[in-house]
Amino acid sequence: MRTRLAICRKKKRFASEADALAAAQIATIDLRPYLCDRCHRYHLTSRTKGKRRLPVAD
Repeated sequence: MRTRLAICRKKKRFASEADALAAAQIATIDLRPYLCDRCHRYHLTSRTKGKRRLPVAD
């Protein structure tokens, strides 16, 4: 599924997957990083259907 440009512009962009993963682990809700096909950077999404759980932060 392709990310809509308007959605891409509204979301925070992360330079690396590690940065996005770190932000996802400190969030109060379950978030997953993904590579955007529009800006080629990482965003976070709350859509988790069919996705594996993230490792628990220590």
